[in-house]
Amino acid sequence: MRGFKDIREDFPILKKFTYLDSASTSLTPIPVIEAMNDYYYNYNSNTGRGNYKIAIKSSNKVEDARGKIAKFINGDHDEIIFTKNTTEAINIVVNGLNFEKGENIIVSNVEHHSNLIPWLNLKNLEVKTAEIDDGYTINTEDVLNLIDENTKLIAITHISNVFGSVQDVEEIGKIARENNLLFLVDAAQSAGYTPIDVGKINLDFMAFPGHKGLLGPVGTGFLYLKKEIAEDLMIKNLGGGTVTGVKGDEFTLDDVPYRFEGGTHNISGIVGLSKAIDYINNMKVENIEKYCDKLTKELYERIHSIENVEVYGNPNNIHHTVSFNVNGLNPYDVSKILDETSNICLRSGFHCSIPSVESVGTENGTVRASIHCYNNFKDIEKLYDGLKLISKLG
Repeated sequence: MRGFKDIREDFPILKKFTYLDSASTSLTPIPVIEAMNDYYYNYNSNTGRGNYKIAIKSSNKVEDARGKIAKFINGDHDEIIFTKNTTEAINIVVNGLNFEKGENIIVSNVEHHSNLIPWLNLKNLEVKTAEIDDGYTINTEDVLNLIDENTKLIAITHISNVFGSVQDVEEIGKIARENNLLFLVDAAQSAGYTPIDVGKINLDFMAFPGHKGLLGPVGTGFLYLKKEIAEDLMIKNLGGGTVTGVKGDEFTLDDVPYRFEGGTHNISGIVGLSKAIDYINNMKVENIEKYCDKLTKELYERIHSIENVEVYGNPNNIHHTVSFNVNGLNPYDVSKILDETSNICLRSGFHCSIPSVESVGTENGTVRASIHCYNNFKDIEKLYDGLKLISKLG
């Protein structure tokens, strides 16, 4: 197993830039890119539509990836639905469930828009909001108090993409089960950073991106759909690959998960995601978690020590993401200065999570630094030095 120092050579962009925006999109290692190139060079063909050699190989590669992902999260092969991102995965659930007028669901005020806007778009559905406490975590008692006879589902993020706080999804899962509610978890900021066991969390749906913590290519993701409820979900994306027969105005749906995967897959992306899972497994998620937690602690403490800088988040529960502001300066300007003067890549703004940012009273968003296994303490020191200079401008 290679060490964290050795893997930086797999990310050539780090020779030019200090990349601290992995919560948005992680860097893609060379082995993943090579696996995708191998598909295009040697067996570029569609899946499930041909019986010639390379078409069979493409189909097998996709199904191998499905099985590998299932094992990675302790699910079953037929519980994995390929999507292009977390947003699409959540929308499959939102548009597939049958909500009756007067029913409600529970979300939190630290959700990414992907786990908020689709629910708000269902006009007959009431969306209740559980608030975070002073520790930037969702109070489980608040969740419990919001449940009534019309509540159907709880939808919660695992790790906040603004504050880096881990939510107690296992406890919330217990609350859901005890009250006979469906439970969805947004794993956009946790997959690849921390071990995930869908059985242990006791959930019904979990939405994943390929291009964040898993180090996979953009345009990839997947939905974990618990097999016991898959038949009850309506399908909105019908077409090629979703049916086994058509006669007149009648058609027969294919088995789960294929009925949810209308159209041609992002085959090269899935091949790349499969290789990315191998890469993560080689590093071991547990080791990535420990390493990133050490870096995050250093990142938080260094930024927090700078005069005129306000840091958000709980130092006792903050993981791979630190949001902050330089008093008197627009976060966009801070990010832009660091980019122009030091080639430091940071995110600025509301991070597709306006309610989260507004919960701490900021008007223009925050600057966000987020890390992964390819970062090191020198990256943090470089950001610290740059921020010290900028903080004097505020």
